Amino acid sequence: MSQIHSNLHRSPWTDWWEGTRRTDIWWTLAWFDIVLRYRRSMLGPLWLTLSMGAMIGGMGPLYSSLFGTELSKFFPHLALGIIFWGFFSSVVTESCNAFVGSSNYLKQGYFPISLFVWRSIARNLIQFAHQIVLYVPVALWAGISLSWSALLVIPAMAIAIINAHALGLLLGLICTRFRDVTQIVSSVMQMLMFLTPVFWLPESLPDRAKYILWNPFAQMLDLLRTPLMGGVAAGHSWLGILGWSALTLIGSAILFSRYRRRVVYWL
Repeated sequence: MSQIHSNLHRSPWTDWWEGTRRTDIWWTLAWFDIVLRYRRSMLGPLWLTLSMGAMIGGMGPLYSSLFGTELSKFFPHLALGIIFWGFFSSVVTESCNAFVGSSNYLKQGYFPISLFVWRSIARNLIQFAHQIVLYVPVALWAGISLSWSALLVIPAMAIAIINAHALGLLLGLICTRFRDVTQIVSSVMQMLMFLTPVFWLPESLPDRAKYILWNPFAQMLDLLRTPLMGGVAAGHSWLGILGWSALTLIGSAILFSRYRRRVVYWL
């Protein structure tokens, strides 16, 4: 009983670190989530790779003709846009149910809630690793030559994971208390997919409409996609995503410190 009492009265930082450092637990849980999801399937998560590859292969020539863009330029843009957006969308929507989907663990004993947000992120990273391989044949076909600027994708991916965890804590807490928010988040993500340059080129926008490129998903996509296409992301994308990161970190820290102990009562 004393152990449970001390766990419940840990500081927010200690509570968060306790869940973050247990990589053995949340990575194993994420791996078994993938195994159980594709149990009795011969190809497993490769079905996601094949379906996404078919979508990219079918949409590439069609959208290239519609936008009047050379296929060798548009195909890598589209492939990376679909792959990264799939990662963004699944991370955000699944974070809404990070605690609800782990209610069996949370009800049976003490677990730091940050552990289950990392579980959701790790699960999506495993799926992302199966899908990013699709870009290799596309890049070879398009003749993209990478430079040292391609290494900028590493800090960009680190920022994406930090934002995913902060947003996961934020949305996980809100959606556990107010279940309707999950549907709102799903609808907003569907709308943002068309307001983010996933299927279209940013330079095709008129000047007055370029304000939509300031949405954080467009900026994050620019930071991750441009280095893999041999370019350098715009400076305003770095500034914008750093500002967005500060807001999500502050918001998640406030909610986590105040309401982390109530999650088990909301389940």
